[in-house]
Amino acid sequence: MKILSLNIRGFGVKGKFGWVKGICYSEKPDVAVFQETKCRCLSNNWVHSLWGNDNCGFVQREAIGNSGGLLVVWDTSRFIVEGAVTNEFFIAIEGKWGGSDHDSIIVNVYGPHNDKKKKKMWGALDELLNSVDSAWVVCGDFNEVKCHSDRLNCTFHHARASRFNDFILKNKLFEISINGRRFTCISDDGTKFSKLDRFLVNDKFINLWVDLSVVPIDRRESDHCPILLRDRVIDFGLKPFKVFDEWFNKVGVDKIILDAWELGVHGSRRDCNFRDKLKNVKK
Repeated sequence: MKILSLNIRGFGVKGKFGWVKGICYSEKPDVAVFQETKCRCLSNNWVHSLWGNDNCGFVQREAIGNSGGLLVVWDTSRFIVEGAVTNEFFIAIEGKWGGSDHDSIIVNVYGPHNDKKKKKMWGALDELLNSVDSAWVVCGDFNEVKCHSDRLNCTFHHARASRFNDFILKNKLFEISINGRRFTCISDDGTKFSKLDRFLVNDKFINLWVDLSVVPIDRRESDHCPILLRDRVIDFGLKPFKVFDEWFNKVGVDKIILDAWELGVHGSRRDCNFRDKLKNVKK
């Protein structure tokens, strides 16, 4: 599973189309969400060329004049879209991951700068997330930060950050941390830094995948760096012992585990002592 998110700041700028096309070719995302496209009506041929093939679907919200614009593109063999909702501030697509019954809703957000519109956006997102009990991914450029450390050489608005955090808590969302990158947006003069781009997910989405992580991709043609949500399956080999969920429904199982853990072990090395305690629990 791979979901790419990027504020492109206008696809019409020279070099950006080819840059994004290269990312799609190398990373092969299942779904890609773009903010601030600054595009009007996009053709099938244009999207197919960006994606690298015609095995894709897309939904867009056109830019108003030379500002805004949202685009969501997906691989039709890996994410089967069953419906879409567009809004002034977001596009939401609902579907299933290919070869499974796993339902997910992916929301592409582009947050406004105006404080009044920000409040309107949080309300619209609250209503959307409360409408369906599903696995959620809310991502994009929120144009907002969670805490003071998410900005450098920029003004921090405590009230706005509080509303953002309230939205996250109210909807029981979790942020998947970005590996190796503190900020996602750098001003054109290179003096101001902010973390505006994120992936927020709920527990149902977390339960679908193993070891979720967000990795940044080199920022080349935009003031925002692309970020990629992906899962990674790790094979640690054979399990040391099996635990069946049914055991935890038995009365007294917790006492058995605690008593076994408290049994004395003898050794000078902590790792060996830990191993021997696991052996006691296993018995």
